[in-house]
Parts: sequence; C-alpha cells; structure tokens
Amino acid sequence: MALKWTDTLDIAIELFETHPDVDPRYIRFTDLHAWVTALEDFNDAPDKSNEKILEAIQMAWIEEAE
Repeated sequence: MALKWTDTLDIAIELFETHPDVDPRYIRFTDLHAWVTALEDFNDAPDKSNEKILEAIQMAWIEEAE
C-alpha cells in the first residue's frame, strides 16, 4: 500500500508502530516530516506537506497512542 500525505490515519498507525517509545505530543514537525518520508510504504513528494497535514498526522498519532 502506497501512503500519500492525505493518508493521515494510516501514516499515524505506521509511525505508532515504528516509533512506539515516542510521545507524539512533543515531536517537532521537522522530525515528523523526516519520519513520514522515511516510512517504507510512503510514496509521495516530500514537498507536498504543510503544517496542516503534519498537524493532522500528529493528532491521529496522539489518538492512536491513547
């Protein structure tokens, strides 16, 4: 499955599984961007992200972690 920036929930689940010891409430967007683009299934242009997308991923990750 190829992940795009719009797949916020699926990305959050992958990040939760890849970085189980990270508290997503305290992650910097620069780190979040790097981790998303490093996901094995991620297949989108790195420059298509923005603060709104990263925030949506972060919020989904927070919900997944609870």
